[in-house]
Amino acid sequence: MTSPRERLAGQQAQLLKALLAGGEAPAGFDAGRLHIEANVLRNKQSRLAAYLRPDLAETLGDRFGALFREYAASHPKTDAIRARAYADAFGTWLVERGEVPKPPGRLARWLRRGS
Repeated sequence: MTSPRERLAGQQAQLLKALLAGGEAPAGFDAGRLHIEANVLRNKQSRLAAYLRPDLAETLGDRFGALFREYAASHPKTDAIRARAYADAFGTWLVERGEVPKPPGRLARWLRRGS
């Protein structure tokens, strides 16, 4: 038997998965509204990543938002990773895909350290 606290934690995990990782809407939630809220959250994350990594936003231009959404869909942010580390991980992902050039020297070492 699970405690009320464990049930609540499970329900919260389902809600976060629906909002951040494209999961199913939990019972009692409107799937359409959750989809809208998930888009709002991804846009907010995208703006924060662009603020923290203006080099990526400048290099990618109009492609930044779409690439960030693709990254966020396959790498949902958790409370275990800070916003700057998440933005840096996005940068690493972009380099690995060949979307942006590998940063030179010291910056490359700094990015590896943050991963």
